[in-house]
Amino acid sequence: MSSPLPTADAEATLRLRGIAIYSLAMLLFACTDACAKYAGQFVPVMEVVWLRFAVQVLLAILVFQPWRAIALYKTRRPVLQFMRGMFLAGSTVFNFLAIHELQLDQTMSIGFSAPFITAALAGPLLGEWAGPRRWAAILVGFVGVLVITMPGFGSLKPAIFLSLAAAFSNAFYILSTRLLTRTDSSAGLLLYSALIPMLVLSPTALPTISAPPTLLVGVCMFMTGALAFAGHWCLVRAHKQTAVPVLAPFMYTGLIWMILLGYVVFNDVPAPRTLVGASIIIASGLYLLYRERVKAPERQEPVDVLDG
Repeated sequence: MSSPLPTADAEATLRLRGIAIYSLAMLLFACTDACAKYAGQFVPVMEVVWLRFAVQVLLAILVFQPWRAIALYKTRRPVLQFMRGMFLAGSTVFNFLAIHELQLDQTMSIGFSAPFITAALAGPLLGEWAGPRRWAAILVGFVGVLVITMPGFGSLKPAIFLSLAAAFSNAFYILSTRLLTRTDSSAGLLLYSALIPMLVLSPTALPTISAPPTLLVGVCMFMTGALAFAGHWCLVRAHKQTAVPVLAPFMYTGLIWMILLGYVVFNDVPAPRTLVGASIIIASGLYLLYRERVKAPERQEPVDVLDG
């Protein structure tokens, strides 16, 4: 006998839980970037990138002890698993390279186009189509990003394409995560997402490794990997129970955390347009949250998690 369909309230609870976990992941990733920014002032960038993945691998092995349950780490889609790791490596490396050549507002505006790319591709690739309200929220959130990052684009620089490559790599990483959560374990996804980039980047990064000049720099380098480990665990859990178009707009909350960390840690005072844009982004996210809360009571029959 088949199990009953989940109720509207149960579906709404799952969506809200996924949104909360996803938003926590964005906070952890913002803290990761803050640690990486500080450490990158004292050691080579590729060393920071490589150690970020190496620490994640170490923590995944210590926490999950894969030898106790080898079956959890057997993937049914090894090619897609490898591609997912390469997408994450590309997103990290392209972003770090672009920051060296471009203003931060330029890389931010291109990087935060990833939710738009993700939502657009989730339909044809995953069959998860965003409804008109979610499309509107994504576009409004992106307008908020443009308010923050403009003015910015004077002359076209080749490095802009590095930042664009980072945004597309991030979008495909998210999409491949959603695909693999249907067949592979969360522990396996977390381990492979770090192990593959660590191995691929080793020939480039290892020759440049040097000892951190201070204990604080060393701690920041370690925390870059530890925070990324926790963030990617949250990311996998969120995508395991909530569809991509539902989560995509909440990627913008990471920008809010970046503004706050920039002010607290680096004494970066946000410009007025930054506060205006952040307000637009917050309003967009709150509207999506409101829609998730009121959608279920509006209907008596079970609802589709993608109905927007």
